[in-house]
Amino acid sequence: MRVLGIDPGSRVTGFGVIDSNGRRSTHVDNGCIRLPGASLPERLGVIFREVGAIVAEYAPEELAIEEVFMAKNPASALKLGHARGAAICAAVCRGLPVSEYSARSVKLALVGYGAADKEQVQEMVRQLLELNARPQADAADALGVALCHAHTGSTLSRVRARRTRRLW
Repeated sequence: MRVLGIDPGSRVTGFGVIDSNGRRSTHVDNGCIRLPGASLPERLGVIFREVGAIVAEYAPEELAIEEVFMAKNPASALKLGHARGAAICAAVCRGLPVSEYSARSVKLALVGYGAADKEQVQEMVRQLLELNARPQADAADALGVALCHAHTGSTLSRVRARRTRRLW
């Protein structure tokens, strides 16, 4: 399964693409969509177009995206929600199913601690994907969301399979 992970932001949106069989994941690509100092609608258009281009180039089967967290500044949370919406729309317009994960659940899945800091996430992503260096923070977060999705989905499918066997 190929997964596109997105760490949305109104200034920088991270992306990460992995291939996973549920037990082992490999790195395909990662990076950041750096948004110009333009108006919010223009930045949202850039996110929509760039995520669409990433989907076209890498042909992921699923999109995993980080949920909005309520920061101290409600206006920032609202802008983050708009950025998420642009990325989700780009994926849905291209037929991808979308799964959403809280930052806490991603950190818990990767590091084992829901309040892990950025450096811990970067290092675990580096180790899990056997990268030579830590990815940039936003790209590492996106790869982390993709890894969380791949591992969570694999675990859930194994649990469902066990339940089904027990019913029969």
